[in-house]
This record gives sequence, C-alpha cells and structure tokens, in this order.
Amino acid sequence: MRGVIMDVAAASIAMHQVSAKQQFGVGLAGKMKDQMEQQGEAFEKLLDTTGVSATDPSRGQSIDLKA
Repeated sequence: MRGVIMDVAAASIAMHQVSAKQQFGVGLAGKMKDQMEQQGEAFEKLLDTTGVSATDPSRGQSIDLKA
C-alpha cells in the first residue's frame, strides 16, 4: 500500500511541475507579445515622424548611383 501512496504523491508532484512550467510559458509568451506590440507602435511613430510611407509602392524601385 505504501508504494501506491508514493506513486500518487510522485504523480501529483510531476503534474504540479508541468502545470507550473505551462503557466510560466504562457506568461512569458504574453510578455513577449506585449513587447512586440510596443516595438511595432514605436516603429509606426518613427515612420510617421520621417514622412516615409510604408505602403508607397514606388519606394525601393530605383536607386541613384553616383561615382
């Protein structure tokens, strides 16, 4: 009977560890998402201040080369 109790306890500990790891992963993913959103907003502000349109189809089609 004692072996069964230890097996239940070990299973409980293992399940708790898996749950804790999952919670940590979800929390970390949420923080990364928030940081990426902040960086995207900062990039949009940068584009607004430079007057460059990210959707201008003529951008990058040609370059001027001077020797």
